[in-house]
Parts: sequence; structure tokens; C-alpha cells
Amino acid sequence: MSVLVYTESENGAFKKTALEVASYAKAVADQMGTTVTAITVNANDVSELGQYGVDKVLKISDASLNNFNAKSYASAIAQAAKNEDAKVVIVSQSADSKYLAPILSVALEAGYASNVMEAPSSTAPFTVKRTAFTNKAFNLTTIDTDVKIVGVSNNSFGLVEKSASAAAEDFAPSLPATGVTVESVDKATDKVTIADAEIVVSAGRGMKGPENWGMIEELADVLGAATACSKPVSDLGWRPHSEHVGQTGKPVASNLYIAIGISGAIQHLAGINASKVKVVINTDPEAPFFKAADYGVVGDAFEVVPQLIEKLKAFKAANA
Repeated sequence: MSVLVYTESENGAFKKTALEVASYAKAVADQMGTTVTAITVNANDVSELGQYGVDKVLKISDASLNNFNAKSYASAIAQAAKNEDAKVVIVSQSADSKYLAPILSVALEAGYASNVMEAPSSTAPFTVKRTAFTNKAFNLTTIDTDVKIVGVSNNSFGLVEKSASAAAEDFAPSLPATGVTVESVDKATDKVTIADAEIVVSAGRGMKGPENWGMIEELADVLGAATACSKPVSDLGWRPHSEHVGQTGKPVASNLYIAIGISGAIQHLAGINASKVKVVINTDPEAPFFKAADYGVVGDAFEVVPQLIEKLKAFKAANA
């Protein structure tokens, strides 16, 4: 019996979330006195998982899985869980894992706890801390099914290095017919994706137009951050919809979220509340965002942001 963790990859390389859920799986395995088995799909070098406590890796190499399909992926993970007699299955809270987790839950007759923030406070009964009410509160959830599925919130547990062997073996599950054909896939081409970003620089209509986004991208580049925007900005076509964050866009759980020229509508706040530190730059001292912010700057973004970029560049140069 082992703890099974699904480690996501893209173009053969593991995502940051894969290493985080591997770290989480190791913490659970230590509490239960067992080992960690990871399942990968078309990943290249799986030895990296050993740095985060993975003892064994089940490698799936199948070109038909190059494009994500929730039914196929859930079936493969379910078969791996049964083969390994895994009583706990760990997934991330990426868009893909959110699709496959409910299907996996049905296949394994397992209870599923999403948005988990910490390692279990107890494994008998199995109890985890989760966010609730769009990250405004927490609850303690007990999963009492024989098999348990845990969805770990991004940037909540962190990366914890614990060396293990990560012995790899091929795994060839029997995949179901899906009836779905992928014609094309459009992906954002940002240097850092919103889902994996530890820092997100986001801007709204206060930027006055798409021609002024250069300084947002420059600030993001200095910080090694992803760029994002509010819904009105993507609706206006100033920025691609892939950058829209909020309740109706992409959720953000970054360590640092910088909002520039965003008033802070409730839908936007609901999507970014899981971020640990929120910084707001706005000319309006009554903007709702200031009530949710950890730090606020009342000022013109066109004056504040260039100075911030200059100071950050000087700091990096002095500490290189």
C-alpha cells in the first residue's frame, strides 16, 4: 500500500504543482508509515521526483494522451491506484485535475476533498483543512471512505525536498474510448503561467489602454512574475482571455499578487483571495480592493510603477 500522486507535466517537463503535490504526498506517507508512488503521463526525466520524496514512478508513455482528456486520465490513475492498493490519491487543483478528480472519485468510490491547504491533522480519521466560501474561511473535512482523494491548493504546501529513489517502471493502462477528438490547442505563451506563478502582476482599466501594458510586462519581468488582468480588460480585448483572473476567470493562489488600476469588484476578489500577500496600487483611496489588501499605495500607476521598477532593478543589481 502506498500514497499515489498524479504529477502533471507539460512538453515532458514537470509543472511546479507536480513537485508541490509530491511534497504533500510524502508528508501524508510519513504520517501513515508508507511510501509514495507517482504516476506520470509522457514525462521525460522522472528522476526529479525523487528529490521530493517519491519512491516509485509509474511511467505512462502514450501518444494518445498528449492532449488532456479527463475520462482517459482518470481511468489511468484509477487503474494505478488499484494496482498499488493506494488508499490515498493526491492531485493538484489545476484546471485539468479539477476535471478529472470527480470522475476518479466515482471510479474509486472515493471521497474527494478539494482546496486542501495543509497536511492532514489526523489520518485516523482522515481530516484535512480546506478553504471555503471563496477563500474567506476554512473548514475541517473528514473523509471516511476506504479510498480518499485530496486536491492540494496551489502554493499552499510548498516544495519540500526529501530525497528518495524514484525507481521508474513502465505502466500501460487500458484506456476507454472517449468519443472526443482534439482538433487544436491554443496555449498562452507567457514566460510564467498564472497557474504556476508565485508572483502575479495584474492590471485593470486604470491602465487606460493596451498601449500602456509595457510597464506591466516590465514589472512582471523584473519580478519573474506572470501577467494577468481584470475581466473588463479582457472583455475590451486589451489583453487575452487567458490572462483574466477572478471568479469567472482563472483562480490565483500566488504568494504575491500585485493589482494595478483594479477597483476590486467582488468577483475579482473571490478569484484572488487565496493569494497570500496582496498589494494594491490605485488612485482612488475608496477602491474596494484596499479593504482586502495587505499593502496599499494610493497613487497614479503611471508614476508609481516606473519608480517601483527602477527600485527593484537597483535592488537586484546590488544583490546579484
